[in-house]
Order: sequence, then C-alpha cells, then structure tokens
Amino acid sequence: MPSSPHSARFEAYRPVVMGRHGMVCSGHPLASQAGIAMLQKGGNAVDAAIATAAALNVTEPLMSGIGGDGYIMVYWQQTGGLEVSNGTGAAPLAADPDHFRAHGIPLKGILSVSAPGLVHSWLDAHQRYGSLPLAEVLAPAIDLAENGFPVSHVLAAAIAADPWLARFPSSAAVFCPGGKPLRAGEILYQRDLARTFQAIAREGRDAFYRGEVARALVRCSQEQGGLLTLDDLAQCRARWEAPIATTYHGHTVYEAPPNSSGHVLLQELNLVEQFDLKTLGCNTAQSVHLMVEAKKLAFSDREAYVADPDFVDVPTQGLIAKEYAKERAKLIDLERAMADAPPGDPWPWQPGGTARKPAAPSGVTRAQEDTTCFVVVDGQGNAVCQLQSLQGAWGSSLIAEGTGVLLNNRMTYWHLDPNHPDCLQPGKRVRHTMNPVMVFRDAVPLGKGEGRARPEHSRRDGGQSLQLVLVCGTPGADTQVQTNLQVITHVLDFGMTVAEAVEAPRWRNTQSPTESNIPHVCKDELLLESRFPQEARAELQRRGHALNVIGDWAAAGSEMMIQIDPKTGALHGAADPRRDGYAIGW
Repeated sequence: MPSSPHSARFEAYRPVVMGRHGMVCSGHPLASQAGIAMLQKGGNAVDAAIATAAALNVTEPLMSGIGGDGYIMVYWQQTGGLEVSNGTGAAPLAADPDHFRAHGIPLKGILSVSAPGLVHSWLDAHQRYGSLPLAEVLAPAIDLAENGFPVSHVLAAAIAADPWLARFPSSAAVFCPGGKPLRAGEILYQRDLARTFQAIAREGRDAFYRGEVARALVRCSQEQGGLLTLDDLAQCRARWEAPIATTYHGHTVYEAPPNSSGHVLLQELNLVEQFDLKTLGCNTAQSVHLMVEAKKLAFSDREAYVADPDFVDVPTQGLIAKEYAKERAKLIDLERAMADAPPGDPWPWQPGGTARKPAAPSGVTRAQEDTTCFVVVDGQGNAVCQLQSLQGAWGSSLIAEGTGVLLNNRMTYWHLDPNHPDCLQPGKRVRHTMNPVMVFRDAVPLGKGEGRARPEHSRRDGGQSLQLVLVCGTPGADTQVQTNLQVITHVLDFGMTVAEAVEAPRWRNTQSPTESNIPHVCKDELLLESRFPQEARAELQRRGHALNVIGDWAAAGSEMMIQIDPKTGALHGAADPRRDGYAIGW
C-alpha cells in the first residue's frame, strides 16, 4: 500500500472529493465555487458550466477567455441526449496564405488572432439548456473582475514569464500596473472585462459580435495592423454536432468530431484494446511503450487526414473503426519502438469509401498550448465537459483597449504547405487539439442486481442502455489525447480512484512533424515525469525510446475528472494538482 495521505491502491496526495447534489472540477477554486453556487441556487449543470467558464476567464486569464474558442459537450439526462457545441472560430476572411508564407505566422500580436467563437458557444448552450437568467450566471465573474481577487503563485509566475504583456499598454495596465508584473497575493482587477460581461448579460451575443464590444475589437485590430473585421465577427457561429464514439472494454467513450482531435483518443483506445494492457501492468515500461506506440500511429493518421470537414473530406468513421485498428496494431512491436510511424489508409472502412493514398506529412521551439478544462455533473445527472482556450499562454498577449478581452493566437496552429489538409484558408477553422470526453458503460438491465442502471445517469444509444461513469478532460495541446488515454485506462483497467488517476506519473511523446504548433517539427522523444522508477526508464530506453526525464510534476496538462458511482450515484471528483485546479462537491 502506498504511503501517501489519500492512497486507496495507488499514490494520492489529495482526497477524492465527493458529493450527491453536484460536482465542479476546474482550474481555479474560485471558478469551481462559482459553478457550485449556481447549482445551490437551483441551476443545472449548464448554468454551472457557464458560470465556471466566465469565472475562469477572470481567475485563469492566461488559459482561456472570450477572446478565444472552445468546445462544450453536454449530456442531458431527461432526453438521454449527448451533443457538442463547437465554438471554434475561423481564420479571418482577409487572411492571405501567401503573405504568411513570405513573412511567417507570428506567435504574438494581432496577426496571430483568429475569430473568437467562445461567446457564441456559451450562449447557444445557455439558450438550449440554461435555467437561470444569464445575468445571474455571469454575476460571479463580473464580481471577480470588478472587485478583484488575489493572484495565485501559479498566475504570478505566468505573468512574470510573458514579456509581451508589458509591451502592449492595454495589457500592461491590467497585469503589470506601474510597470511591474503582479506578484502572488496582490489583487488583480479587470474592470473593463466586467463591463464587457455586463454588456453580454444585457444584450446577448450581439453585444460581442455586432455591438459595442465588436466595434472595439475591430478598432484594436485596425490600429494594430490586424485582419479581424466586423464581417469576421458577424459571421462567427458556434454549431451543434453529434459526438463520435468507440467502445472500450464494456464502455462507450464519446468525443468531439473533427475539427477536434478527439478521434485520436478513440484510435488510441482501439489500438490498446488489441493487447492485454492489464497483464502489462500499470505505468510499467511495457504498458507505457504500448500506449506510446498507439499514440504515434494515431497522430500520423491525424496529420495525413484531419482538418476542417467543411473544407476537407475527413474519413472519421474509418479512422475509429475497430477493423482499421486491427490492421494498424500489426505495426506495434511490444519489444521495440517504431523509428517511423507511417499513416495508414482508413478509407476502406469509411462508409462508401475506397482505398486512397494518404497525404505525406510535412512541417518546418516547441510552443505550449494553454487551455483550460472543467467538468460538471448536477444532481439530476446532467453533465458538461468543457474546454476553452486562447491557444498559447496569454494568447496574443494583447487586450483590446476598453474591453478587457485578451485576444487569442490561434493562427499559430495553421500549416502553410498547400498540400497539407490543415493548410490555412480564409474562413476555414483550424484543426484543434481540444477534446471533451464522456464515458458510459453498458448498463445491466433492471432487475439484475448490483450495477443496475440508475435512470438519472443513463442514456440510450442504438437501443442499448448506457450509464454515465466518467466525465474528464485536460488542457495541454497535443498532450491532451495522450493524458486522457492514461487517466481513462488508469480508472477502467487498473481501478484507480479519480484522485490517483489525475496525480499518477505522466508521459508525453513528441513526434515530428505532427506537433500542432508552428513550426510543427520537434525532437522525437518521450518525456517522463521523474516519478517513474529507474527500472522503467531503463527498460523504455532499451526498447528504443529517447527519454527526456522532467520534474516530478512537470508534465503539461491539468486533468479534471468526475466519476459516478454506479451503485449509489455518488459523485467522485478530482482536480489535477499540477496547476491551481480544485474540485468542489455538494
């Protein structure tokens, strides 16, 4: 038995937070508190999610906000419905690929900015599912922005680490008042952002996309030499999409479809399922090797096939087909790391598809994406998994004067090779790494004893009763689908508690040229947290992995996870300690 304070079977330094009436796990305690407050007022999971989302814009400003984009996966118990709001904005209509080929895509500043779709997604979700008035849902964020909150040590370090914040006067006034980055314990005020939230509460989406805020965003773009116009904002739309899914050991795992990278997680699970993961052991060299090899194959397929399906024919069903996974799994050698992971041909498994030659991956400082993920389940069994992002830390680092809106730098995800499926085009949505996850298990028919489906946590899928068991997700760019693979198998295959799963040592594989951030190339290596034992490291090296051992808790990401007890309906929550994450139950 591990000796850490909250161990059940594995190491855990934080408790599993439990509740019966609701659970919110998010990247900041004040944001989780905002969500729980909505549930205690009689709101539902979507009310709590939008309150949490807005509060995170204030308390975790480097990660996400209304100047960016995101995904909202909603499970609605009453109807058994599961759907995804895709709030990812498009490249500006004036974006000229030839200009960027000549001058490059800047990592910061106005030319790194794409249309922000997040507000549209928030309001679509609230309109369809919310039960509390929008003004009430946004009130905690408005209060935190207007009256301030103490800067955490994590946030203070992030402010100090970005010199661009001090270069833009509108950003410096907020985060570096008097010319000095805010320190831990000092109070961060964002009064312009509070007024923007108040305008959205009064006027809805028009305030942001057509009204006073829209005009201020475009004025900022014009003054800075950017591309964003009123047409870009007026045409920006979120959309409702059906999730995609695969099965894994008696469970059904749901993901967002392309332009999300959610299919990668489903492919990884399909590949791992071809082997006996339990026999290989938990976090052993053998199990890590298998998962890394599965990741390599799935990422090569993403590079060859996946982009905005409005512009590119994406073989999504072929990519996540079980038979395709069986073919691809033949490339995995349990004793040797792949030197090269070629893309496969999923088209024969795509409905109506025939064999095609895959596109050749191409690519030219690895940058780190900073996103936020949070998960919510209410007492009625409704659930939300939401991710929202500015792309890199602090996005463009530019606040649009008078709005408090920190603009994204999502343009840095584009490819410029015209033969690449994710090549920049005006009005096209870039391929995203954000991927919300929900896991259901096959429910035992009523009357069959323990494990019987609780109606408040079950849905129908193809005539089969399914029971919600996990809601999870993480930020971290291309790390996301790798971390989700690890934590899901930790829980489903090895019986970890949610706290043990999010705290377990983590790995991340980098694979050139499949990185999402420009310039898309990187070192081929396996990053391991140093808590992996020395014998596992040696065995991975023997198999041919180039290791980069990082700090004990240095892996990217901040996993959030809620598990629903199938017998009692109790909610078990955990938030990753690698950032300021916090789980609150009620």
